[in-house]
Amino acid sequence: MKKNVLIIGAGGVARVVAHKCAQHNDTLGDIAIASRSVAKCEEIVASVKEKGAMKVEGRIEAYSLNALDIPATVKLIKETNSEIVINVGSAFINMSVLEACMETGVAYLDTAIHEEPNKICETPPWYANYEWKRREACKEKGVTAILGVGFDPGVVNAYASLAYNHYFDKVTDIDIIDVNAGSHGKYFATNFDPEINFREFTGVVYSWQNREWNVNKMFEVSRTDDLPVVGKQTTYMSGHDEVHSISQNLDVPNVRFWMGFGEHYINVFTVLQNLGLLSEQPVKTAEGLEVVPLKVVKAVLPDPSSLAPDYTGNTCIGDVVKGMKDGKEKEVFIYNVADHKDAYNEVGSQGISYTAGVPPVAAAILVANGTWDCAEMRNVEQLDSRPFLALLNTMGLPTRIKDEDGDRPFEYNA
Repeated sequence: MKKNVLIIGAGGVARVVAHKCAQHNDTLGDIAIASRSVAKCEEIVASVKEKGAMKVEGRIEAYSLNALDIPATVKLIKETNSEIVINVGSAFINMSVLEACMETGVAYLDTAIHEEPNKICETPPWYANYEWKRREACKEKGVTAILGVGFDPGVVNAYASLAYNHYFDKVTDIDIIDVNAGSHGKYFATNFDPEINFREFTGVVYSWQNREWNVNKMFEVSRTDDLPVVGKQTTYMSGHDEVHSISQNLDVPNVRFWMGFGEHYINVFTVLQNLGLLSEQPVKTAEGLEVVPLKVVKAVLPDPSSLAPDYTGNTCIGDVVKGMKDGKEKEVFIYNVADHKDAYNEVGSQGISYTAGVPPVAAAILVANGTWDCAEMRNVEQLDSRPFLALLNTMGLPTRIKDEDGDRPFEYNA
């Protein structure tokens, strides 16, 4: 049994994680939240207390931390007696935080793949470039490290393994569809860190097709689906983390990721990219200042956490899975619909942050009670998805199944 959680990060997702940890502190114990901006952490702590989110009386404290400093992270883990670290900081700190967890022997959870600031869209499978190089070391040390346990990646990986293991005899296609049909009322903004958001779409699009890596350009391939609640939506094949693990861990010939974009987003993105403003490489201004264009764009765009109060509408994220069952072709859509306003009313964040922040807390609970305390590194699809999805049903992210038998809630009784 593991107890006491250290949350690293202080953005919109970290806010959700803190609130949800507080709602389950009878299981998770003390809560520490740390980032470079202790003021942001203190504001999140204050919001938890203001909402009365703590299930039982307990500790929640804010700390200042540069998570790239491994000794400092080790020190804070020890000082806070944390046995579970939930990393929802920038994707650039993943390996540093993982190393600190390996040194202290505590469980590590993150919600996105590691990235290096000066590199975009590295050789697939992406996990093999950084995370999977630590698999043997985690196993030798008995360290539980669960990678990509947000929504996508994360819950959609669980949907893939649920379908693969329990709904089909053979799976041929997994198409992950992510649609945000909400509105934040700003001229232009991204729903999470602009730097990370844009980096996802400025490289080539890797998909797994016919058991090999396929390359396309962004916005080159699209599909249109009539989805629950959000209706008919056009999505574009995009590169994304989960394709790089599901394709290697499940025996499926085709794995693709599709994300919804409005015409306005595509137009602004295209202009920024064509002007070179989405480059991660430094340039010099006429005054001799060295700047990274992408970081300048990030600095002038709205902070994603500031979007929450006025956000309306819904998200719909899920997996369209095709294959064979009992000698017949079968298709199933496993999905969740989240409401931006409901998320804000509960935890003060918009729906994108909510869908990303609730799953790592569910995973932490499963680590704490031993269900997912696997003493090695795993991606979500390598774990039993059913207790995870059953727990999310109770935590604000219910799963639904749509197939030839209708559209119904996912149910699981261990």
